[in-house]
Amino acid sequence: MACSLPGAHAQAKSVRPEIVAAGLQNPWALAFLPDGRFLVTERPGRLRVVGMDGKSGAPVTGLPEIAAGGQGGLLDVLLDSEFARNRSLYFCFSEPAVSDSGNSTALARATLSADDTRLEKVEVIFSQKPKVASSAHFGCRIVESRTPGLNGRPDGKLFLALGERFSRKEDAQTLGNHHGKVVRINKDGSVPRDNPFVNTPGALPEIWSYGHRNPQGATLTPEGALWVQEHGPQGGDEINLPKAGANYGWPVITYGENYGGGKIGEGLTRKAGMEQPLHYWVPSIAPSGMAFLTSERYGKSWRGNLFVGSLKFGYLDRIELSAPFGGKVVKESKLLTEVGERIRDVRQGPDGLLYVLTDSRDGKLIRLLPD
Repeated sequence: MACSLPGAHAQAKSVRPEIVAAGLQNPWALAFLPDGRFLVTERPGRLRVVGMDGKSGAPVTGLPEIAAGGQGGLLDVLLDSEFARNRSLYFCFSEPAVSDSGNSTALARATLSADDTRLEKVEVIFSQKPKVASSAHFGCRIVESRTPGLNGRPDGKLFLALGERFSRKEDAQTLGNHHGKVVRINKDGSVPRDNPFVNTPGALPEIWSYGHRNPQGATLTPEGALWVQEHGPQGGDEINLPKAGANYGWPVITYGENYGGGKIGEGLTRKAGMEQPLHYWVPSIAPSGMAFLTSERYGKSWRGNLFVGSLKFGYLDRIELSAPFGGKVVKESKLLTEVGERIRDVRQGPDGLLYVLTDSRDGKLIRLLPD
């Protein structure tokens, strides 16, 4: 429930964690229902409604078969911008192959029943191609896009960030597959006519950008610009701003190295025709979850900051930029270090406060109060 906090608009020096719910098994993504409750995915393959009192309901029924294991399972969830009217939502998951041990990331659309107990009209609207036998690098963050500008409106399209499945890293540089790509589709699964590779022979038309490794965070600025962060190998996690048709370099250029040491490919960090990241981390923080703060609940100077979870080091990274919602990274601060848990997702709630999910067998939903 939203609450009025004394001094809520004063400048926050830090944040104070308040546990909203516990006992969630490896929660992966969070959405806010219109009545103040929460919708949470659990990676083993469950979707739950969590009440404002922190109590978790029984798993929502109606999910398709999910290849849960390793990094795979039920991953991101996003409410449609018109959810209050149509009760539509989108979720992505690791989809098993029909005839072998392969799997890939898939995106489905469904309607949440009026009593919140089941998914109805479930339809897979996108499946990553090809399916491979891998339990890693599914990517799987969903963003509903908008027309550009501060007053931009939802434009009926979705971005989906996809990993390169670890063993298929070279695929990220070729356009005949969906590995290591950001794809853009219409809400019915069809391909937008203005996608950059629609008329490119041999290219899959859903592709928006390529050369990505394993994106686990994606968000929009208030102006409608897409920001994505992705895991590097050993070092070289990146923040990128995917542009139509652009190549982000993996595995040809990277600021990381092979696990255990040694250069990747030719050991390049730059190459003509490949985009540089806005920011990169060495050593890797294993980023997951990504959100801009648009409110002033923590003070004016926090508005326009970017927040990214760290799985490896167990903190929330507050990233200050040279301008609100844009520019270069000028400062980073570690929040929630006292929690000591892997941060899987971060979102701004309707109350203007930040919420995070921690990734463990006893995962928590935490509200961040200004301190």
